[in-house]
Amino acid sequence: MSKPRRAALHRVPMRHPGDTAAIEALFESGALNPAAIVAILGKTEGNGCVNDFTRAYAVQSLSLMLVRRIGAAAAERVALVMSGGTEGGLSPHFLVLAVEPGEAPNPAGALAIGTGFTRDFAPEEIGRPPQAEAVAEAVRAAMAEAGIADPAQVHYVQVKCPLLTTERMAAAQARGATVATEDTYASMGLSRGASALGVALALGEVAAVPAAAIGRDWSLHSGVASASAGVELERCEVIVLGNSTDWDGDLAIAHDVMGDTIDLPAVHRALRAAGLPTEDGQVPEASAVRLVAVLAKAEPSSFGQIRGQRHIMWDDSDINATRHARALVGGVIAGAVGRTDIFVSGGAEHQGPDGGGPVAVIARRAPG
Repeated sequence: MSKPRRAALHRVPMRHPGDTAAIEALFESGALNPAAIVAILGKTEGNGCVNDFTRAYAVQSLSLMLVRRIGAAAAERVALVMSGGTEGGLSPHFLVLAVEPGEAPNPAGALAIGTGFTRDFAPEEIGRPPQAEAVAEAVRAAMAEAGIADPAQVHYVQVKCPLLTTERMAAAQARGATVATEDTYASMGLSRGASALGVALALGEVAAVPAAAIGRDWSLHSGVASASAGVELERCEVIVLGNSTDWDGDLAIAHDVMGDTIDLPAVHRALRAAGLPTEDGQVPEASAVRLVAVLAKAEPSSFGQIRGQRHIMWDDSDINATRHARALVGGVIAGAVGRTDIFVSGGAEHQGPDGGGPVAVIARRAPG
């Protein structure tokens, strides 16, 4: 029987998108073995749109750091997921995920991590069923790597996916191929949507992904998928987080689904499921020390209302709708947990119901 593994998660601040100093300080102190890193998630302070190169800047800086520490081949196997946009009070930060040798399995279940990668996509595949099917395959591979057989034990699946640029569209058209959209910004939503439906397909949340459903049929969605699109890659990178009794450690993950952008009760349910009380609406300071990470999706409702009242997120020509949504959901969650370094990603196409989205909590179990 193989020795159990132990998941580690370090949340560190960043002074700018290329700042890896806090991660390297973990190496120097001995708190983290760079060879144990399997993924790094980051919230960068860009606009989260097509031309948000803070994501690429962070990926480049992290890649150079990892190559110095563990070599190019090993660095290539680390999933780097950067989500742009820290509107409102959100704080830029990194979440560093590592897998270390364990001692004994935790019978209560412990955080389990698996990663997977798709092939590079041709531009004409982005936002279409081939992307969803490839993501589903990568999710299944990541679950197998994590040793999670039961989809019910999967609580969060992060996908970093590509988008269409003018150059990529031109390359497809030169070959006589058509693309899902000629709007580069719209391609972000279609890519996120196809990725999320790929997660849903792998977990049995949907039976199939028809081409006509992507970006249109919001009744099809995943309750655990979080997809973020960027210009810095052409493949999808997948991180599966769940619980397993085969893993060691005191970390555990739970999730719930926000029905809309102000669904505070869903946040409270996720916190309580992770073992954190929510007295007076906010996690008490004595328990807050066990909170390791909060990850959520944010999306304005397509019908322009929140509980019957009009919102203007889609009508603002100055500020992109996803930027409004990140600030709003970030504020709701920050009020519940008492901190602002939370991973709120905008654009929740097929990630939770229309106007809502998944929220996951990673926490240390209470002693005893």
